[in-house]
Order: sequence, then structure tokens, then C-alpha cells
Amino acid sequence: MGVEPPAEQPAPSAPAAPAAERSAAAERSRVLRLGFAIVGTIALGIGVLGIIVPVLPTTPFLLLAAACYARASTRLYAWLLGQPALGPIIVRWRETGSMAPAVKTRAIVVVAITFGLSIILVDGLVLRGLLGLTGGIVAVFLARIPTVPRDAR
Repeated sequence: MGVEPPAEQPAPSAPAAPAAERSAAAERSRVLRLGFAIVGTIALGIGVLGIIVPVLPTTPFLLLAAACYARASTRLYAWLLGQPALGPIIVRWRETGSMAPAVKTRAIVVVAITFGLSIILVDGLVLRGLLGLTGGIVAVFLARIPTVPRDAR
């Protein structure tokens, strides 16, 4: 002769939001998605520029662009991941948190050459020191990023 617990009452359903509230929320969502698309496009531009200009890092800006595009539009996100030169960098970073060894080596060599030439070509001991310090920091940052061989993925 057990005592049965009282039957659970279903939670009262929330009243439907008025049409005006739904419309305002949809408009805020649209503006937010547009903002993410704009920030993602700017980050993508800086990331692509970072491929050419060694002082600008490429991967963080590509990751920012991917995060923004994922929130803005599945179409933009799929487009970015489908880019042969950019998509693999993003996918590799998401899956392993690493860079391909060849990409890492190229990046360090480009940083060394570019900063080395800059130090030779500029006047002023302070500016040369700052360039050397910045180049060293960038090279150490790159060297500390883990590498995973392509076949280990």
C-alpha cells in the first residue's frame, strides 16, 4: 500500500508574444546578423591582407571571420570554408588547434626576411629595436603554435 506521488502538472505555456514584439525581435536579429556579416567581411579582408603583410596575423582574423559568418549566414560560412586557400586553415584550426608544418615554416621565414629587411632599411636605433622586438615576438608566437602533420588528422 504505497503512496503515489501527486501527478505533475504541465507547466503553463507562455502566452504568445504579440506580433509587434516578434517583428521587433526579427528586426533586431536581422540587424545583428548584418553586423556579424560586416565584421566578418572586415576580418576576412584583414586576414587575406595578412597573407601578404607578415606583421598581420592571418589565422586569428580568418577564425574571427568564420565565427562571424557562422552567426550571420550559413551561406557565407559555407562559402568561406569552401575557399581552397582559406577553408583548410579554418578547418584545421577548429579540429586540431594547429597549423600545417609547411605553413608554419613559411610564416616564420617570411617574418624573418621582412623584419630583417625592414631593420636594415630604416633609420634610427629605437625604430630598429622596436622592429627587432616585434619580429621576435611574432616569430616566438608562431613557433609556439602546435603543428600536426597532415596524415595525423
